[in-house]
Amino acid sequence: MSLSVGDQAPDFKLPGTSGAEVSLSGFQGAQNVVLVFYTADSTSG
Repeated sequence: MSLSVGDQAPDFKLPGTSGAEVSLSGFQGAQNVVLVFYTADSTSG
């Protein structure tokens, strides 16, 4: 799947820091949602 700047993000689910599953759709209606993807902690990336 390819996205361009300004495209709506597709719904997805990931484990949260507490271990509970978090979905993007769970934030529907929130004023702003910021997604940040980064390489694993303690890596050179």
